[in-house]
Amino acid sequence: MASKKVLMLHGYAQNATIFSKRLGALRKTCGKDIDFVFVDAPHVLTPADLAEAFRSTSESSSLDDLGAQEATTEADPALAPRGWWNVDAARTKTVGLEDSILLIRDYLTKDTYAGIFGFSQGAAMAALMAALLEKPEVFPPFLVDGKAPHPPFNFCIAAAGFRPKSPLCDSIFLPSYTTPTLHILGRTDVIVVEERSKTLVDVSSNKRVEWHDGGHFVPSKANWRNFLKAYMKDPTGDIPSPSAASASQPASGTATPVTPAL
Repeated sequence: MASKKVLMLHGYAQNATIFSKRLGALRKTCGKDIDFVFVDAPHVLTPADLAEAFRSTSESSSLDDLGAQEATTEADPALAPRGWWNVDAARTKTVGLEDSILLIRDYLTKDTYAGIFGFSQGAAMAALMAALLEKPEVFPPFLVDGKAPHPPFNFCIAAAGFRPKSPLCDSIFLPSYTTPTLHILGRTDVIVVEERSKTLVDVSSNKRVEWHDGGHFVPSKANWRNFLKAYMKDPTGDIPSPSAASASQPASGTATPVTPAL
């Protein structure tokens, strides 16, 4: 059986190289069954962008918190921190999002993808693309010869996702979208907290929500790797939960610092 192609969208301040390395164990588990296509977001972030997102001047702690310790704003372009959009001061716009949509459109015109998988800001972007393929006419520049560039995805995986707020995003997401979506949430995630992740879960009408016991990352233990492989091969199948715990609430008492506007 031919391998399934999956578009992979990294988190804010990561890039395709960093995200691929972070998911090395998952890539090994999936072997030839899944062909992961890691995409670089179009916007290279400056120290000022990162400081604005965190409302702080500590670039290194910002990158650590985002799971992008390897990123650097110095010489190596392979480690440059990237984003799918920047936010405005009022947190009501997604500056540069249109560029990212058109970048992914170009990938979609050249190949067929079974699904899309994103982390953090990339998870928001992945869900946005899944929803946009269901009603592409709401953003006419996305169309190719008047039609969607690709059929709707078979699945979307959103790890630590959230619903970005802007008029364009609202027109794409609301009232809901129907692509089967796996939402992966961390019980101790203080970057994208439960209240924020729920904004994306709520507009996902065909959803599955799975919690892990960690923070702001894609879980990589063997039970999760095997679960994700099975899900990507059969997203509507009856696949047992990777989580031993049945509780649906994150651990109490977790500290919630100022949340970056990803």
